[in-house]
Amino acid sequence: MDEKTAVSSLAALAQAMRLRIFRALVGAGPVGMTPGALSATLDVPASTLSFHLKELMHAGLVSQEREGRHLIYRPSVEQMNALLEYLSAHCCQGAGCAVPAGKGVASC
Repeated sequence: MDEKTAVSSLAALAQAMRLRIFRALVGAGPVGMTPGALSATLDVPASTLSFHLKELMHAGLVSQEREGRHLIYRPSVEQMNALLEYLSAHCCQGAGCAVPAGKGVASC
């Protein structure tokens, strides 16, 4: 991942509703969710949801697929993992980090 793509992904996630949408989709996994299910789960109007999904798709974090009459939105796990890899590429000067159980913070 290059810097421009990382910035685009981070900018898309730097908004509370888009972060909530992305987390809901990650929770749904490869099965994905319809806009109706997302709207009901997150209690967000369809027009607002549509705007935020478009931004997440533009950043490559979400994909859309038509299944019959329904649109299914799925997280781009590859893009998410590439972003995480980009962010941690120079962690601990390349020595590798361990996250102690229950701590949630890397130690070198």
